[in-house]
Amino acid sequence: MKSELVKPIHLARRAVVYIRQSTTHQVVTNQESLRLQYALRQRAIELGWPEAGIDVIDADLGISGASAAQRSGFKELVGRVGLKEVGLILSIDVTRLARNCSDWYPLLDICGLHGCLIADRDGVYDPGSANGRLLLGLKGTISELELHTIRSRLTAGLLAKAERGELALTLPIGLVRDPSGVVVKDPNLEVQERLELLFETFLKVRTIAKVMREFNDRGLELPRRNRHGDLHWARATTSAVAAILKNPAYAGAFVYGRTRLRKPSDGRLPTKVPKPIEQWRIIVKDRYPPYIGWQSYEKIRGIVSDNRAEYMRNKTRGAPREGELLLQGIAWCGRCGHKMYARYKGGAEYVCNHLRSHQGLPACQYIRARRVDAAVAQAFLTALAPAEIDALSCARRAQQQAYKAMQSGAEQQLERRRYEAALAERQFNRVDPDNRLVAAELERRWEAALKEVRVAEEALVRLKSPQAIAQITVGNKALSDKVVRLSGRLPEIWTDPSTTDAKRKALLRCLIDKVILDRGEHDVVRMRIVWRGGAVTDIDVKMRVNSVADLTQGAEMRERVLELARAKMHDDEIAAMLTSEGHRSPNCPDKVLPISVQRIRLHAGLKGLAEQRTRWRHSTDLLSAQQLAGVLNIPVNWLYVQIRQGRLLIDRHPSGAHLFSNTSRVIEAVRKLRNHELDHLDLRITEPHEEGHQHA
Repeated sequence: MKSELVKPIHLARRAVVYIRQSTTHQVVTNQESLRLQYALRQRAIELGWPEAGIDVIDADLGISGASAAQRSGFKELVGRVGLKEVGLILSIDVTRLARNCSDWYPLLDICGLHGCLIADRDGVYDPGSANGRLLLGLKGTISELELHTIRSRLTAGLLAKAERGELALTLPIGLVRDPSGVVVKDPNLEVQERLELLFETFLKVRTIAKVMREFNDRGLELPRRNRHGDLHWARATTSAVAAILKNPAYAGAFVYGRTRLRKPSDGRLPTKVPKPIEQWRIIVKDRYPPYIGWQSYEKIRGIVSDNRAEYMRNKTRGAPREGELLLQGIAWCGRCGHKMYARYKGGAEYVCNHLRSHQGLPACQYIRARRVDAAVAQAFLTALAPAEIDALSCARRAQQQAYKAMQSGAEQQLERRRYEAALAERQFNRVDPDNRLVAAELERRWEAALKEVRVAEEALVRLKSPQAIAQITVGNKALSDKVVRLSGRLPEIWTDPSTTDAKRKALLRCLIDKVILDRGEHDVVRMRIVWRGGAVTDIDVKMRVNSVADLTQGAEMRERVLELARAKMHDDEIAAMLTSEGHRSPNCPDKVLPISVQRIRLHAGLKGLAEQRTRWRHSTDLLSAQQLAGVLNIPVNWLYVQIRQGRLLIDRHPSGAHLFSNTSRVIEAVRKLRNHELDHLDLRITEPHEEGHQHA
């Protein structure tokens, strides 16, 4: 049937039949609809187009018309219309072209601009005319409404079941449905205990990577599902551990709507991205048998999120790492409010360069870390002191429980491997010996199973070895005796060389949420410690400066020194008096040194008394480092090197000097240290405590 809208200008171009069905299931099952769409070629012939002037575009079969992003056939059609190659677009229904007004109206605009007609089974329309655009616009709007209605009908029942927690979602490993549809734990005890061990291990080590290494070092595999949904065992990976830790089903909760679709701007397929827990659409607790409680699950998610070192977003602290700076990840700038970086190059310090990196402005502040870290550590140890014995006891029990869980997991894995080997042996024995191809394969499987048994046996032997027991549990008897005597000695554990920097940082974060730092104009860093729970502690830390003029009370201290020097007082007496008045030297946080007094006096041109003392006085039962070096006939610098390296432990005298007891035992002990007969020497008590070995 001819149409009065078809003109010779249209017939001079191509007629295009556009064919689409929404899903591959429709393509396979709705063959009649597909036949009717291909039959539109005859409709084009009736409208006046020759057989050779008709093209068919069916590249979009099985693709929804909700968006044009992935429809290459639709994009080809629009491009050809723009090139004035098409005079007529045919579709069984114009809704096949687009079910989205944002795609539909641009097509109408370009067709009206270049004089292209649109036809379906109901008639032919001219998008360039007012009536044609009105009809096509109404059809497009109704098509978009139909799509919304269809989706609402499909999802209404699904959401109703989801709100009751009855929607049958795919269950993670460790949870199964019984024949009646009730969700229960996997009857395989090894699967149950392995998952429980994974959660316990994470709460102990607090990072996904450490859990993965812990399992692989112990030879413990994780239960997984293959593509057919069957149980199999595989080495632990970070992605597998993270998937288990983040799945709320293990906390007994049914959750729907944990992800959202993100449509890339470059036209690629939409991808699923996780949503924050507060944006999850439906959460129904206590629907599944739990492996952990909901509070433990929220704690685990918080730890995992906090371990991401998003310095640029200023939201998380990052996992504690090696490095001497204690406030890595928890130091914040008190001026601009951004997170401070831990920098080791050129001396350990905390740097706030956020404004310089993003706005080209000067860096806010640089703060040397040594005194700040010492003040934070002292505040932490003071706060933790009342609970240290309980904490040590709990840590010891947790360590023993973790070892028992590891051993139980290794024993269960060995039992499973032995069963698999026995099953492979029975299968090999039942095969016909003449069937060589099958027999050879079954024999190979049997041998592989026996190798797995040997590997599991070796892993269990290593786990039960004395070395592993000493490493996982408290350790040898000497270490056990040391733990018993730990009452009030938490600072010694903190400074013990065996305590790593990462462990100190992890301990610190148990009580401290963040530390806000602000370097004042002179020699004081104002520090605010924000504790877990919201409590706040303000501390002023005195920093080392280059000169007396940089001190907060530098001018006052200088005038006071000159006043006392004119009163004919000795330098050490002036230093003691200034210390009692609250002054300090530029490089000493808690007192005034006589050398500082001497420099101020000499700079002002004041001469000291003839009997001015240049050394601190001490009683005759004490020896200075120079005097002890003279007695032993050794270089005095050797004593200072041993003190710095920690081989010679001695407390400073109130005067600030290192003074040694003038006894034969002390002199002989230092001589042995010099001759390498001792490894360490502790002179922090009255009598020397010798550690090391005697050489024959």
